[in-house]
Amino acid sequence: MNTNKKIMVTAALPYANGPIHIGHLAGCYLPSDIYVRYMRMRGRDVKFVCGSDEHGVPITIKAKKEGITPQEVVDRYHAMMSDAFEEFGISFDHYSRTSSDQHHKNAKEFFMNLFEKGALEAKETQQYFDPEAGQFLADRYITGTCPKCSYDEAYGDQCEKCGTSLSPTELITPKSALSGAKPELRSTTNWFLPLDKLSDDLRTFLKTRENWKPNVIGQCMSWLNAGDGLQPRAMTRDLNWGVPVPIEGAEGKVMYVWFDAPIGYISATQELLPNDWEKYWKGDDAEIVHFIGKDNIVFHCIIFPAMLQEHGDYALPKQVPANEFLNLEGRKLSTSKNWAVWLHEYLQDFPGQKDVLRYVLTATMPETKDNDFTWADFQQRNNSELVAGFGNFVNRVMVLTHKYYDGVVQEPGTLTDEDREVLLNMAQYGRRIAKNLEDFKFREAISEAMSIARLGNKYLQEQEPWKVYKQDPVRAGTVLYVATQITAVLSIVFEPFLPGTAAKLRSMLAMDTLPEWKAIKNETIIDAGIKLGKAELLFAKIEDSQVEAQRTKLEATLVQKEEEMEENSHAAQKKDISFDQFMEMDLRVGTILEAERLPKADRLLKFLVDTGLDKRTIVSGIAEHFTPEEMVGKEVTVLMNLPPRKIRGVESQGMLLIAEDADGKLSLMSPKSGTPSGSVIR
Repeated sequence: MNTNKKIMVTAALPYANGPIHIGHLAGCYLPSDIYVRYMRMRGRDVKFVCGSDEHGVPITIKAKKEGITPQEVVDRYHAMMSDAFEEFGISFDHYSRTSSDQHHKNAKEFFMNLFEKGALEAKETQQYFDPEAGQFLADRYITGTCPKCSYDEAYGDQCEKCGTSLSPTELITPKSALSGAKPELRSTTNWFLPLDKLSDDLRTFLKTRENWKPNVIGQCMSWLNAGDGLQPRAMTRDLNWGVPVPIEGAEGKVMYVWFDAPIGYISATQELLPNDWEKYWKGDDAEIVHFIGKDNIVFHCIIFPAMLQEHGDYALPKQVPANEFLNLEGRKLSTSKNWAVWLHEYLQDFPGQKDVLRYVLTATMPETKDNDFTWADFQQRNNSELVAGFGNFVNRVMVLTHKYYDGVVQEPGTLTDEDREVLLNMAQYGRRIAKNLEDFKFREAISEAMSIARLGNKYLQEQEPWKVYKQDPVRAGTVLYVATQITAVLSIVFEPFLPGTAAKLRSMLAMDTLPEWKAIKNETIIDAGIKLGKAELLFAKIEDSQVEAQRTKLEATLVQKEEEMEENSHAAQKKDISFDQFMEMDLRVGTILEAERLPKADRLLKFLVDTGLDKRTIVSGIAEHFTPEEMVGKEVTVLMNLPPRKIRGVESQGMLLIAEDADGKLSLMSPKSGTPSGSVIR
């Protein structure tokens, strides 16, 4: 480890259009905070910056929906996010925002540097235009069906379901997010970063990166090795919200959000260190580490490095330890459906228990593959591992020391082989935890840290100082002396993971300051003769009622969102289709042969339908209106040529036609009784 390096750690700039949820925390903010806290304990020169990304298209969409200005939107969420981060203990040296004057100045200077070097190319292209809204549409103003996975809510720049990077013209059935209108292609001029010409330099950059995660390198190489390779990417947009493009002929255009956002890291450093910021971004001693989620890999490992290479004055990222996605109770986290655990709500619902969430998210961190957060696991880990394991060990050490020795750490007698082995293990655990942290393996690191608490419990259970004290108080004092050293080690190794708990523990141990990491290898951290502070419980048991309340909240918000979406879908007539489109629909008479409920799906029935041509499975969300028993034998209208779709793991091969009245009552669209299955409906 080169201790002369100036380490610049960044965490992905969160969009200022909504609060922080646990997926954000597990993706980049918690791992970056753990890493930085550890580096500070090693005495490294490290700076940690982040800030609100306030120029994304989602912000302008939200502002339009709420009837307020984009500035009002970002002001609201910037305050909410920065307050939540601070309360949760994310230890940024500076949390900035991309609407700041310093950032606008810095981004314009960066853009002009590339423009004057000829690194940006002006191109006239066909871009989608909303004829109803009267404006060009940036990527996120366009939604449609993903050509890769058929997800019907993909954005014009990326499908959030399969992660594929897209261009708006690749979407199937595109529509404007502003008006819902079908967009038109019109000519406009924008400035492009010619990534196709920079591919060789990017390959060289990636080949020189050491120990990058396979998922990061793999995604980068898939971009570079795609059929057509990298393509030029527009760095400007036809919008009125963002950093204005500072060149003649670019009036009414702003910088692409993924051009200006990563420059925000540099701007934040300039605000933090106006005289010394260059030491952390330029030269051989600058070591830059970007913590992100996997959906941001292309921007931090291809586009931003290409920008830095073209600029020429900056160091390139040393590491980009991107995490995968965190799911919630078996479902993908969804802001739009409110299927999330919001940080500010958690802090209200579980006061004083922020370290519990830090522990569970670290223990289940999606480092190499998507992982799942469940309230049952949250409760189990708290009650079994934190309360009954870590907390129980510390409480026994403190209570017994106060009970037998008035809280004073005893001078140890002769150490046994068991005592020395336990103390020796502390240094070994410290080395393993450090190695895992430096390799960005936070799950393994916290597992090793928790093993120290388990070792302490095992040691106490075997030595039984509560029994030994009656015959040999010196030996009992020695055992508690050793156990106190283990407790001190816990206060050090858990500082990066659970800083509130570690600080509380140090207070109980009468430790005035946080020791450096290397103190772990010392056989004595707490000297004999020290009087310990008052014993306090580190963790509280989480009751069934608490987690049940969280599950109920989740289910209620999901149902509410689904009902709102259903209401909205019935509110207006759909757009006109042509006669030819109607004739493409293959409608036939079918007979239901079998019907059953889908497990754990209150609204879904699964049918086996005789269509005359075949017998096929169809899943329909009508279980609240019809029982399986009454459906068997019914003649129904089947839409045959709908593409198969997986619903709760079952492939549905068509659709039953259902009528719904104004009161929401459903009825089957049934042909005349006795009509043979397979009869065509025209």
